[in-house]
Amino acid sequence: MDDGLKIYREEGARLCAVVDRFEDVPVVVLGDLVLDEFLNAEIERVSREAPVLIVQQRSLHAMPGGGANAVHNLKALGGRPIPVGVVGADEAGSRLVDLLDRAGIEISGITVEAAYETPAKTRVLAALPHSRPQQVVRIDKGSAHSVPSAVARAAVERAGRLLDGAEALLLSDYGYDAVRPDLSAALIEEAREDGLKITCDSRHRVREFAGVSAVTPNLGEAEEMLGWELEDDVARLREAGARLLSSLGTENVLITRGSRGMLLFDAKEGPFEIPVFGSDEVADVTGAGDTVIAAFTLGLASGATPREAALVANAAAGLVVMKRGTAIVTARELTDALRRAGTARG
Repeated sequence: MDDGLKIYREEGARLCAVVDRFEDVPVVVLGDLVLDEFLNAEIERVSREAPVLIVQQRSLHAMPGGGANAVHNLKALGGRPIPVGVVGADEAGSRLVDLLDRAGIEISGITVEAAYETPAKTRVLAALPHSRPQQVVRIDKGSAHSVPSAVARAAVERAGRLLDGAEALLLSDYGYDAVRPDLSAALIEEAREDGLKITCDSRHRVREFAGVSAVTPNLGEAEEMLGWELEDDVARLREAGARLLSSLGTENVLITRGSRGMLLFDAKEGPFEIPVFGSDEVADVTGAGDTVIAAFTLGLASGATPREAALVANAAAGLVVMKRGTAIVTARELTDALRRAGTARG
Protein backbone atom coordinates (compact mmCIF):
# COMPACT_ATOMS: atom_id res chain seq x y z
CA MET A 1 0.00 0.00 0.00
CA ASP A 2 1.26 3.48 -0.89
CA ASP A 3 2.88 5.34 2.01
CA GLY A 4 0.39 8.15 1.41
CA LEU A 5 -2.22 5.86 3.00
CA LYS A 6 -0.36 5.61 6.29
CA ILE A 7 -3.36 7.17 7.99
CA TYR A 8 -5.51 4.16 7.03
CA ARG A 9 -2.92 1.79 8.49
CA GLU A 10 -3.02 3.74 11.72
CA GLU A 11 -6.78 4.23 11.95
CA GLY A 12 -8.24 1.25 10.08
CA ALA A 13 -9.76 -0.41 13.17
CA ARG A 14 -11.31 2.82 14.41
CA LEU A 15 -12.79 3.55 11.00
CA CYS A 16 -14.32 0.06 10.89
CA ALA A 17 -16.07 0.94 14.15
CA VAL A 18 -17.42 4.08 12.50
CA VAL A 19 -18.99 2.00 9.71
CA ASP A 20 -20.46 -0.42 12.25
CA ARG A 21 -22.41 2.49 13.73
CA PHE A 22 -24.12 3.14 10.37
CA GLU A 23 -26.57 0.31 11.07
CA ASP A 24 -30.19 1.53 10.84
CA VAL A 25 -29.32 5.25 11.09
CA PRO A 26 -32.39 7.04 9.64
CA VAL A 27 -31.67 9.68 6.99
CA VAL A 28 -34.35 11.70 5.20
CA VAL A 29 -33.29 12.29 1.59
CA LEU A 30 -34.93 15.07 -0.42
CA GLY A 31 -33.64 14.57 -3.90
CA ASP A 32 -33.99 14.58 -7.66
CA LEU A 33 -34.69 10.93 -8.50
CA VAL A 34 -33.17 9.67 -11.75
CA LEU A 35 -33.15 6.33 -13.57
CA ASP A 36 -29.74 5.31 -14.90
CA GLU A 37 -29.66 2.78 -17.75
CA PHE A 38 -26.66 0.99 -19.22
CA LEU A 39 -27.13 -0.49 -22.67
CA ASN A 40 -24.34 -2.94 -23.48
CA ALA A 41 -23.77 -3.60 -27.16
CA GLU A 42 -21.35 -5.29 -29.54
CA ILE A 43 -19.92 -3.38 -32.48
CA GLU A 44 -20.76 -5.09 -35.78
CA ARG A 45 -19.60 -2.70 -38.50
CA VAL A 46 -19.68 0.87 -39.79
CA SER A 47 -22.97 1.87 -41.37
CA ARG A 48 -23.14 2.51 -45.13
CA GLU A 49 -25.79 5.18 -44.47
CA ALA A 50 -23.58 7.41 -42.34
CA PRO A 51 -20.15 7.31 -40.65
CA VAL A 52 -21.54 5.72 -37.50
CA LEU A 53 -21.16 2.38 -35.79
CA ILE A 54 -23.84 -0.27 -36.03
CA VAL A 55 -24.10 -2.07 -32.69
CA GLN A 56 -26.12 -5.07 -31.58
CA GLN A 57 -27.76 -4.70 -28.18
CA ARG A 58 -26.75 -7.45 -25.77
CA SER A 59 -28.21 -6.29 -22.45
CA LEU A 60 -29.92 -3.37 -20.73
CA HIS A 61 -29.51 -2.76 -17.00
CA ALA A 62 -31.27 -0.10 -14.93
CA MET A 63 -30.07 1.32 -11.61
CA PRO A 64 -31.20 4.13 -9.30
CA GLY A 65 -29.44 7.35 -10.28
CA GLY A 66 -29.13 10.93 -9.09
CA GLY A 67 -30.59 11.35 -5.62
CA ALA A 68 -31.90 7.80 -5.85
CA ASN A 69 -28.31 6.57 -6.07
CA ALA A 70 -27.47 8.38 -2.83
CA VAL A 71 -30.50 6.63 -1.30
CA HIS A 72 -29.33 3.26 -2.65
CA ASN A 73 -25.85 3.78 -1.22
CA LEU A 74 -27.23 4.75 2.19
CA LYS A 75 -29.14 1.47 2.28
CA ALA A 76 -26.14 -0.60 1.14
CA LEU A 77 -23.96 0.99 3.83
CA GLY A 78 -26.40 -0.11 6.52
CA GLY A 79 -28.39 3.10 6.97
CA ARG A 80 -32.16 3.53 6.78
CA PRO A 81 -32.86 6.03 3.99
CA ILE A 82 -36.24 7.75 3.83
CA PRO A 83 -36.46 9.14 0.28
CA VAL A 84 -38.73 12.03 -0.64
CA GLY A 85 -39.13 12.98 -4.28
CA VAL A 86 -41.21 12.72 -7.42
CA VAL A 87 -41.36 10.48 -10.49
CA GLY A 88 -43.54 10.64 -13.56
CA ALA A 89 -46.40 8.33 -14.45
CA ASP A 90 -44.17 6.62 -16.99
CA GLU A 91 -42.14 3.44 -17.43
CA ALA A 92 -38.94 5.02 -16.12
CA GLY A 93 -40.67 6.17 -12.94
CA SER A 94 -42.26 2.79 -12.37
CA ARG A 95 -38.95 1.00 -12.86
CA LEU A 96 -37.12 3.39 -10.55
CA VAL A 97 -39.62 3.01 -7.71
CA ASP A 98 -39.57 -0.76 -8.18
CA LEU A 99 -35.77 -0.86 -7.95
CA LEU A 100 -35.85 1.04 -4.66
CA ASP A 101 -38.68 -1.09 -3.31
CA ARG A 102 -36.87 -4.33 -4.16
CA ALA A 103 -33.79 -2.99 -2.36
CA GLY A 104 -35.88 -2.80 0.83
CA ILE A 105 -36.16 0.99 0.80
CA GLU A 106 -39.25 2.81 2.07
CA ILE A 107 -40.99 4.43 -0.93
CA SER A 108 -44.05 6.10 0.62
CA GLY A 109 -42.40 9.53 0.38
CA ILE A 110 -42.15 9.28 -3.42
CA THR A 111 -45.13 10.65 -5.36
CA VAL A 112 -46.18 10.08 -8.96
CA GLU A 113 -47.02 13.14 -11.05
CA ALA A 114 -48.74 12.60 -14.39
CA ALA A 115 -47.47 15.86 -15.89
CA TYR A 116 -43.82 15.12 -15.04
CA GLU A 117 -41.29 13.09 -17.04
CA THR A 118 -38.97 10.95 -14.93
CA PRO A 119 -35.37 11.92 -15.70
CA ALA A 120 -33.53 9.01 -17.29
CA LYS A 121 -29.96 8.74 -18.54
CA THR A 122 -29.19 5.90 -20.94
CA ARG A 123 -25.50 5.24 -21.49
CA VAL A 124 -24.60 3.12 -24.51
CA LEU A 125 -21.46 1.05 -23.99
CA ALA A 126 -20.10 -0.65 -27.08
CA ALA A 127 -17.14 -2.91 -27.81
CA LEU A 128 -15.68 -5.23 -30.38
CA PRO A 129 -15.87 -8.94 -29.46
CA HIS A 130 -13.53 -9.79 -26.55
CA SER A 131 -12.66 -6.15 -25.91
CA ARG A 132 -13.53 -3.77 -23.09
CA PRO A 133 -16.79 -1.78 -23.56
CA GLN A 134 -16.53 2.00 -23.79
CA GLN A 135 -19.27 4.57 -23.42
CA VAL A 136 -20.01 5.95 -26.89
CA VAL A 137 -23.11 8.07 -26.26
CA ARG A 138 -25.51 9.11 -23.49
CA ILE A 139 -29.18 9.75 -24.14
CA ASP A 140 -30.96 11.93 -21.58
CA LYS A 141 -34.69 12.25 -20.98
CA GLY A 142 -36.32 14.83 -18.75
CA SER A 143 -35.72 18.56 -18.66
CA ALA A 144 -33.82 20.55 -16.05
CA HIS A 145 -35.95 22.61 -13.66
CA SER A 146 -39.04 20.67 -14.73
CA VAL A 147 -40.56 19.85 -11.31
CA PRO A 148 -43.45 22.32 -10.79
CA SER A 149 -43.17 24.61 -7.76
CA ALA A 150 -46.32 23.20 -6.18
CA VAL A 151 -44.96 19.65 -6.46
CA ALA A 152 -41.59 20.69 -5.00
CA ARG A 153 -43.32 22.52 -2.15
CA ALA A 154 -45.39 19.42 -1.36
CA ALA A 155 -42.21 17.32 -1.32
CA VAL A 156 -40.58 19.69 1.18
CA GLU A 157 -43.66 19.45 3.40
CA ARG A 158 -43.52 15.63 3.25
CA ALA A 159 -39.84 15.72 4.17
CA GLY A 160 -40.60 17.98 7.11
CA ARG A 161 -43.13 15.52 8.48
CA LEU A 162 -40.55 12.74 8.27
CA LEU A 163 -37.78 14.54 10.19
CA ASP A 164 -39.09 13.34 13.54
CA GLY A 165 -36.87 10.44 14.57
CA ALA A 166 -34.31 11.01 11.80
CA GLU A 167 -30.62 11.67 12.49
CA ALA A 168 -29.82 13.52 9.28
CA LEU A 169 -31.25 15.32 6.26
CA LEU A 170 -29.54 14.85 2.89
CA LEU A 171 -30.31 17.22 0.00
CA SER A 172 -29.43 15.88 -3.46
CA ASP A 173 -29.92 18.58 -6.09
CA TYR A 174 -29.41 17.43 -9.68
CA GLY A 175 -31.11 20.47 -11.18
CA TYR A 176 -34.60 19.10 -11.82
CA ASP A 177 -36.02 21.27 -9.01
CA ALA A 178 -37.46 18.70 -6.64
CA VAL A 179 -34.88 20.34 -4.36
CA ARG A 180 -34.99 24.13 -4.56
CA PRO A 181 -32.98 26.47 -2.31
CA ASP A 182 -35.87 28.86 -1.72
CA LEU A 183 -38.38 26.15 -0.85
CA SER A 184 -35.86 24.16 1.23
CA ALA A 185 -34.91 27.02 3.56
CA ALA A 186 -37.65 26.33 6.11
CA LEU A 187 -36.89 22.60 6.02
CA ILE A 188 -33.20 23.25 6.69
CA GLU A 189 -34.08 25.52 9.60
CA GLU A 190 -36.43 22.91 11.06
CA ALA A 191 -33.75 20.22 10.77
CA ARG A 192 -31.20 22.52 12.46
CA GLU A 193 -33.60 23.14 15.34
CA ASP A 194 -34.01 19.38 15.72
CA GLY A 195 -30.23 18.96 15.93
CA LEU A 196 -29.95 16.96 12.69
CA LYS A 197 -26.87 16.83 10.50
CA ILE A 198 -27.72 18.39 7.13
CA THR A 199 -25.63 17.57 4.08
CA CYS A 200 -26.00 18.92 0.56
CA ASP A 201 -24.75 17.89 -2.86
CA SER A 202 -25.84 20.41 -5.47
CA ARG A 203 -24.94 21.06 -9.08
CA HIS A 204 -23.81 24.67 -9.40
CA ARG A 205 -25.98 26.25 -6.66
CA VAL A 206 -24.63 24.84 -3.41
CA ARG A 207 -23.99 28.36 -2.08
CA GLU A 208 -27.78 28.95 -2.14
CA PHE A 209 -28.48 26.22 0.42
CA ALA A 210 -27.69 28.31 3.48
CA GLY A 211 -27.50 26.71 6.91
CA VAL A 212 -26.50 23.15 6.01
CA SER A 213 -23.89 21.31 8.08
CA ALA A 214 -21.71 20.09 5.22
CA VAL A 215 -21.40 20.20 1.44
CA THR A 216 -19.50 17.90 -0.94
CA PRO A 217 -18.55 19.77 -4.13
CA ASN A 218 -16.14 18.36 -6.66
CA LEU A 219 -12.93 20.22 -7.46
CA GLY A 220 -14.39 22.14 -10.39
CA GLU A 221 -17.39 23.30 -8.39
CA ALA A 222 -15.20 24.42 -5.49
CA GLU A 223 -12.87 26.37 -7.77
CA GLU A 224 -15.89 27.94 -9.46
CA MET A 225 -17.08 29.21 -6.07
CA LEU A 226 -13.61 30.45 -5.11
CA GLY A 227 -12.73 32.06 -8.39
CA TRP A 228 -9.25 30.51 -8.40
CA GLU A 229 -7.55 27.13 -8.70
CA LEU A 230 -6.95 25.17 -5.52
CA GLU A 231 -3.26 24.60 -4.89
CA ASP A 232 -1.48 22.37 -2.37
CA ASP A 233 0.27 25.31 -0.69
CA VAL A 234 -0.79 25.20 2.97
CA ALA A 235 -1.28 28.96 3.37
CA ARG A 236 -3.34 29.10 0.17
CA LEU A 237 -5.44 26.13 1.29
CA ARG A 238 -6.17 27.76 4.64
CA GLU A 239 -7.29 30.89 2.83
CA ALA A 240 -9.49 28.85 0.48
CA GLY A 241 -11.02 26.92 3.36
CA ALA A 242 -11.82 30.06 5.33
CA ARG A 243 -13.44 31.66 2.30
CA LEU A 244 -15.56 28.62 1.41
CA LEU A 245 -16.72 28.00 4.97
CA SER A 246 -17.60 31.66 5.43
CA SER A 247 -19.38 32.16 2.11
CA LEU A 248 -21.35 28.92 2.43
CA GLY A 249 -22.10 29.34 6.13
CA THR A 250 -21.36 25.67 6.73
CA GLU A 251 -19.28 23.67 9.21
CA ASN A 252 -17.57 21.37 6.71
CA VAL A 253 -16.66 21.37 3.04
CA LEU A 254 -15.49 18.03 1.62
CA ILE A 255 -14.01 18.46 -1.85
CA THR A 256 -13.60 15.44 -4.12
CA ARG A 257 -10.48 15.72 -6.29
CA GLY A 258 -10.53 12.55 -8.40
CA SER A 259 -7.14 10.83 -8.51
CA ARG A 260 -5.83 13.27 -5.90
CA GLY A 261 -8.23 12.08 -3.22
CA MET A 262 -10.18 14.57 -1.13
CA LEU A 263 -9.74 17.77 0.80
CA LEU A 264 -11.66 18.51 4.00
CA PHE A 265 -12.19 22.00 5.34
CA ASP A 266 -13.48 22.00 8.92
CA ALA A 267 -14.56 25.16 10.73
CA LYS A 268 -12.78 23.92 13.88
CA GLU A 269 -9.55 22.66 12.28
CA GLY A 270 -7.19 23.37 9.43
CA PRO A 271 -7.37 21.79 5.95
CA PHE A 272 -7.01 18.02 5.87
CA GLU A 273 -5.73 16.38 2.67
CA ILE A 274 -6.75 12.76 2.12
CA PRO A 275 -4.90 10.60 -0.44
CA VAL A 276 -6.87 8.51 -2.91
CA PHE A 277 -7.80 5.12 -1.46
CA GLY A 278 -6.93 1.93 -3.33
CA SER A 279 -5.93 1.50 -6.95
CA ASP A 280 -5.67 4.35 -9.44
CA GLU A 281 -7.09 2.07 -12.18
CA VAL A 282 -10.59 3.54 -12.26
CA ALA A 283 -13.34 1.57 -14.00
CA ASP A 284 -16.21 4.09 -13.83
CA VAL A 285 -16.80 7.30 -11.87
CA THR A 286 -20.54 7.40 -12.57
CA GLY A 287 -22.38 8.27 -9.36
CA ALA A 288 -19.26 8.27 -7.17
CA GLY A 289 -20.29 11.59 -5.64
CA ASP A 290 -23.50 9.97 -4.38
CA THR A 291 -21.46 7.31 -2.61
CA VAL A 292 -19.33 10.04 -1.03
CA ILE A 293 -22.22 12.02 0.40
CA ALA A 294 -24.00 8.86 1.58
CA ALA A 295 -20.97 7.66 3.57
CA PHE A 296 -20.10 11.15 4.82
CA THR A 297 -23.68 11.76 5.98
CA LEU A 298 -23.88 8.45 7.82
CA GLY A 299 -20.55 9.17 9.46
CA LEU A 300 -21.63 12.57 10.76
CA ALA A 301 -25.09 11.29 11.76
CA SER A 302 -23.66 8.36 13.73
CA GLY A 303 -21.30 10.48 15.82
CA ALA A 304 -18.04 10.34 13.85
CA THR A 305 -15.83 13.40 13.66
CA PRO A 306 -15.78 15.17 10.26
CA ARG A 307 -12.25 13.84 9.78
CA GLU A 308 -13.34 10.24 10.43
CA ALA A 309 -16.42 10.62 8.24
CA ALA A 310 -14.29 12.04 5.42
CA LEU A 311 -11.78 9.18 5.62
CA VAL A 312 -14.61 6.63 5.44
CA ALA A 313 -16.25 8.48 2.52
CA ASN A 314 -12.91 8.58 0.69
CA ALA A 315 -12.48 4.82 1.13
CA ALA A 316 -16.03 4.19 -0.11
CA ALA A 317 -15.31 6.32 -3.19
CA GLY A 318 -12.11 4.38 -3.85
CA LEU A 319 -14.10 1.16 -3.90
CA VAL A 320 -17.09 2.32 -5.95
CA VAL A 321 -15.02 3.70 -8.85
CA MET A 322 -13.62 0.20 -9.34
CA LYS A 323 -17.10 -0.97 -10.32
CA ARG A 324 -18.93 -0.39 -13.58
CA GLY A 325 -22.15 1.55 -13.81
CA THR A 326 -23.99 3.45 -11.11
CA ALA A 327 -22.69 1.24 -8.33
CA ILE A 328 -23.02 0.94 -4.57
CA VAL A 329 -20.63 -0.04 -1.77
CA THR A 330 -21.84 -2.29 1.01
CA ALA A 331 -20.90 -1.93 4.66
CA ARG A 332 -19.19 -5.34 4.49
CA GLU A 333 -17.07 -4.33 1.48
CA LEU A 334 -16.09 -1.11 3.20
CA THR A 335 -15.11 -2.65 6.53
CA ASP A 336 -13.19 -5.44 4.78
CA ALA A 337 -11.22 -2.86 2.80
CA LEU A 338 -10.56 -0.72 5.88
CA ARG A 339 -9.49 -3.78 7.85
CA ARG A 340 -7.04 -4.76 5.09
CA ALA A 341 -5.70 -1.22 5.02
CA GLY A 342 -5.26 -1.29 8.79
CA THR A 343 -3.12 -4.41 8.66
CA ALA A 344 -1.13 -3.57 5.51
CA ARG A 345 2.60 -2.95 5.79
CA GLY A 346 4.05 0.38 4.78
